[in-house]
Amino acid sequence: MENTFWTPLIASLLAALVTALGIYTIRHFEAWGRKYSTYFVCFAAGVLISVSFLHIIPKSFEMNTNAPAYLLTGFVLLHLFNRFVTAFVCDRGPDSRYSIGLTSMFGIGFHSFIDGFIYSITFTVSTFTGVLATTGMVLHEFPEGIITYLLLLRGGFSAKSSLILALLTASFSTPLGMLVSYPLVSRIDSSMLGVLLSLSAGALVYVGATHLLPQAEKEHRKYSLFALAAGILVAVLIVLSK
Repeated sequence: MENTFWTPLIASLLAALVTALGIYTIRHFEAWGRKYSTYFVCFAAGVLISVSFLHIIPKSFEMNTNAPAYLLTGFVLLHLFNRFVTAFVCDRGPDSRYSIGLTSMFGIGFHSFIDGFIYSITFTVSTFTGVLATTGMVLHEFPEGIITYLLLLRGGFSAKSSLILALLTASFSTPLGMLVSYPLVSRIDSSMLGVLLSLSAGALVYVGATHLLPQAEKEHRKYSLFALAAGILVAVLIVLSK
């Protein structure tokens, strides 16, 4: 078990930077952002799913014998949270500022905050585990920034307000989550760290398989399958090169 502060902090800041880049792109180059964001989604999904099954899940099983139960728990908890947000949005109506803007902003912001926890957990396990998780997570931040900004605009916020709120919730919340969680994560034993790692793996599988992939399939882009395959190939090569 490794104990380092700067590596997960840099990774979380990189994620925040990529999210901000996505927001900047959709604000200033809307046509380009809409056209190519799907490929980033597919590539990120391939990486996240592959590194979870090839490295993070097996690693968590080594560290804690009850890891399979926590893996399922992480998956189900994130699913329930997203169902709650979706139900709340639908109940408020599709054109409501609060449903489309504020609720979506809260959901994405909480998700990004939890991403910061995952950086703390995975890098505390090992630098290699952290790098694998970071590869997929950082790539999915670009389209997430685009989505957050567009949802706020659709909710009736001005372009300036949407920019500020998207940066605060989708971008800056990730390093904040890392800073909040690191003092706790760095002090726990290997068995408990295995629990947290399996919970993180469940969340990563959920994000890749049930959030990113369905989102990409709706777009029907010509080369999306190649982007997914490229993400899987990159993850496999990284794991095999260890």
